[in-house]
Amino acid sequence: MKRRVVLYPGLGVGHLTPMVELAKVFLHHGAAVTVALVEPPTNSPDFSAAVARAAASNPSVTFHVLPPAPADPSSSDGGISSEHHIVLMFDYLKAMCAPLRDFLRSLPAVDALVLDMFCGDALDVAAELNLPVYYFYASGAGDLAVFLNLARMDTRTTFAELGDSLVSLPGAPPFKASDLPKEISQGSPGAKPILGALYRLPEANGILVNTFESLETRAVRALRDGLCVPDHPTPPVYCIGPLVSGGGEKEHECLRWLDTQPENSVVFLSFGSMGTFPKKQLEEIAIGLEKSGQRFLWVVRSPGNPEDMLRPLPEPDLDALLPEGFLGRTKDTGLVLKSWAPQVDVLRHRATGAFVTHCGWNSTLEGITAGLPLLCWPLYAEQRMNKVFIVEEMKLGVEMKGYNEELVEAEEVETKVRWVMEYEGGQALRKRVAEVKGRATEAIEEGGSSHAAFVEFLKDLDNMSLLYH
Repeated sequence: MKRRVVLYPGLGVGHLTPMVELAKVFLHHGAAVTVALVEPPTNSPDFSAAVARAAASNPSVTFHVLPPAPADPSSSDGGISSEHHIVLMFDYLKAMCAPLRDFLRSLPAVDALVLDMFCGDALDVAAELNLPVYYFYASGAGDLAVFLNLARMDTRTTFAELGDSLVSLPGAPPFKASDLPKEISQGSPGAKPILGALYRLPEANGILVNTFESLETRAVRALRDGLCVPDHPTPPVYCIGPLVSGGGEKEHECLRWLDTQPENSVVFLSFGSMGTFPKKQLEEIAIGLEKSGQRFLWVVRSPGNPEDMLRPLPEPDLDALLPEGFLGRTKDTGLVLKSWAPQVDVLRHRATGAFVTHCGWNSTLEGITAGLPLLCWPLYAEQRMNKVFIVEEMKLGVEMKGYNEELVEAEEVETKVRWVMEYEGGQALRKRVAEVKGRATEAIEEGGSSHAAFVEFLKDLDNMSLLYH
């Protein structure tokens, strides 16, 4: 009899994308998979487009959009409101537990509920319905090790006073306190729900992590030795990645443009589904790219409000945002795209030679599995921590200096782009990434560490199901 699993990715494209890849792994192992979707509280064209692409390319997966959460009578507009977008997100996910519970009750017997890392309130739904519950941690093992520790520290601990002082925690190299997510390092309103969600991770029957053992050996060892959860047993941790989209876009204009470029000659710049820059920073990037003389493919989004990251952005006006004449002067060597590109296809194209990235974990794995050196420009969430692991631990990239200040200057963009494309250091980095790319491929093949970990997880799940039913 087929196992039946329900995946619950919460909010955001960055959380949906790897969960869809997890659904494919379950399918490969003979499970019936349903993805329970939460529509964002504000209209999100990016999310709608991502769901449409996922559903079209994965007809064997059932995608079910949950009905909206009941209205909060205390809110003036009939919706769920908050002064801070992260607090809003967690409030909304908590309210979505009722529609999730109703949906799960409507299904035939479910063998497991798999939650996104931020959906901790759904643990209570699983307990009420007597379901085995697992987390899918869509970031890396290093982040998991750090955040499990942070969630259990004294709540009076503040990192705001530490600034750039070094912090040492099991499973991670020493890192600056300022490289923690801003909500935590600055003690903003978002810190409490984030840490509250992370605190509940050990309550699950296990944690699936989107990484592979040889990429993060120190963190994996610390997790398995129970060093990251000092006051609670650590559940089994299964490293089952890299889970990366297979791409498959054929007709996009940028791919046709890349077809005309020499091999390994193009620098790709893309900063995720929520990454934005002010006009001044976009101008500095443009100046640096032009001065570098390198070929480039650059995804530009309209400047956004970092305090309102869930609000959809208009299409960017490139002529207004970029230096006068830039598009004309660089038309033979560069291509600027509005808002979106088929990233996996671009990264895997023979013409692409380096990746300037915001260090979101999906993008990090996509760059590594494409064999590209990473120029790290973290923007928000756990991306600064990812940068620490990429640069200090994995040694697969270099940082763009100024990422933690008001501006990365044009000179830095020019210098780093030229370094990675022209100089011996960049060539050595490319060789290192190529070797890790090979290990990533081996991990997910039959007999590889990630394949074996998923098989072990399924055996544990079957045993757990016997206890629950």
